[in-house]
Amino acid sequence: MILGIDTATAGTAVAVWAQDGPAVERRDDPAPGERPTHAARLLVLVEEVLEASGTSWEAIERLAVGVGPGGFTGLRIGIATARALAQARGLPVVGVSSLEALAAGAAGEAAGRPVVAVIDARRGEVFAAAYPGFEPLALAPEALSARIDPASLTVGDGAVRFREELERTGAAIPADGSPLHRVSALQVCRLGAAGEPAVRDTLLPDYRREPDAKPRIP
Repeated sequence: MILGIDTATAGTAVAVWAQDGPAVERRDDPAPGERPTHAARLLVLVEEVLEASGTSWEAIERLAVGVGPGGFTGLRIGIATARALAQARGLPVVGVSSLEALAAGAAGEAAGRPVVAVIDARRGEVFAAAYPGFEPLALAPEALSARIDPASLTVGDGAVRFREELERTGAAIPADGSPLHRVSALQVCRLGAAGEPAVRDTLLPDYRREPDAKPRIP
């Protein structure tokens, strides 16, 4: 049984999953304009999902955590929490691409089309990857438009934010409120089931670019 976490976007998602067993997810998605609540809600959601699935910590065999790319602060909180839980519980931990988890959640709707996963990177950029197609990148929406297969299904909060730009390519983008735009912790679990556990203290966020806040050098 796997416990999965993702905090790459403004949403906080936690799930418990086992093949032929429970598949329960709980999440917190702030309204547009509201601040993310990763720090306040992550451990609460962990306890909620364990209770809702009827699962105890003794039944959890590994942890899976989305490593991004995504927001600097959210990733730092999610990965630090996963590492701390893994250490406290003596569990292996697997890092999973948040973009791959986002694409996996849309694969059933793609009907054989490529899936482009797009996370809002702020500063007028996106993090994006295509399955199949290209590896995760940080780039401007217009640069992404030049890469997108016109037959693609394009999902994620970055696709919602830059809908007008990306739809000019012919790519299909679900309605703004579609759950296909959210990174599912259940998909993080499923991908984590097949992944290789990391050395816990070397598990780091995939930022793809320098963080917004930089230390001052005297």
